[in-house]
Amino acid sequence: MSLQTPPLRGIHDDRGARFTEFGGWEMPVEFDSIREEHEAVRSDVGIFDVSHMGQLEVTGPDATTLMQRLTSNDVTSLDTGDSQYAAITDEDGTVIDDTVVYRLPDETDEAAYLFVPNAGSDEAMTDRWTIHRDEWGLDATVTNRTTEYAMVAVQGPRARAVVREAVADPSDVEELSRFEAAYATVDGVECWTARTGYTGEDGFELIAPAERADDVWAAFADECQPCGLGARDTLRLEAGFLLSGQDFDRADNRRNPYEAGIGFTVKLDTEFVGRDALERVREEGVDEKLIGFTLIDRGVPRHGYDVTKPDGEVIGTVTSGTMSPTLGEPVGLAYVPVEHADAGTTLRIRVRGEPKKARVETIPFVDTV
Repeated sequence: MSLQTPPLRGIHDDRGARFTEFGGWEMPVEFDSIREEHEAVRSDVGIFDVSHMGQLEVTGPDATTLMQRLTSNDVTSLDTGDSQYAAITDEDGTVIDDTVVYRLPDETDEAAYLFVPNAGSDEAMTDRWTIHRDEWGLDATVTNRTTEYAMVAVQGPRARAVVREAVADPSDVEELSRFEAAYATVDGVECWTARTGYTGEDGFELIAPAERADDVWAAFADECQPCGLGARDTLRLEAGFLLSGQDFDRADNRRNPYEAGIGFTVKLDTEFVGRDALERVREEGVDEKLIGFTLIDRGVPRHGYDVTKPDGEVIGTVTSGTMSPTLGEPVGLAYVPVEHADAGTTLRIRVRGEPKKARVETIPFVDTV
């Protein structure tokens, strides 16, 4: 099966980007270097093409009910322009996906939503929403807009100033707080502009019609360092953000939100698929949990490496790992039994078969907004 390409593929080619396969898409992994792009976002401002993320709209009289039953957070708490991070769980409380849910402006008297599943899962989530809608007899329209939209992320300490300068009316974005969004016009293109991101820095994500993606990107090109998925991964890991398919995976690494450190997304006073299972988990506690760690010895932790006690007994597996550009230290995430999860605990990571001393750290590794 051929890979999907983002609307900005030609722009990235012209800029000399290197590409990688991710979630069924061919996306830029780096433009200059991962370190340079990472440091630009931490200290100044960078721009990412994140058009590989899913874009699903849910509208109609029962849109709120459908969204509430299929996401773990409280959708009814959202006013127009609000958004929230949520888990999508199965009957066992296992995380299928994580997502951001946006409450769109109502075109009628009915609520409308946009939610963003991870790359490559848009079709599966469209099917899931449609099947449950029909099973429950709800009146809602579920539309997969992934290929109709482009999405770019402007991230970094200077992102707010850069976006404010680029939009036609700065007041459209000036008062937006974290996880708030509004329509704003960039070079004649109306963009859904949200103060969200996946880097740990301040920033905005802008969703625009795919055919106008070049215009939106060009509006920021002179001010922002272009960044690929390589820097996006090192930035999100320093911030302690989960990566679908690595830090949780329904097939190979089944985790519930409490194990994965996102229990704050679970609102047990709402009714959603997996709620009863998660209520039992909260009452009984978890056996394992996600930790952050730094390597004390030389080496770089990678996905799949064993985590052991000092005596060599294997107790877990690294899910994500890298050399942190900000800290200059090797850092990673792993699941371990709760008795080994306290900050300061000494463990070992087998790097290419060699045990390397590691210390459990508090997540995030860096200060975030």
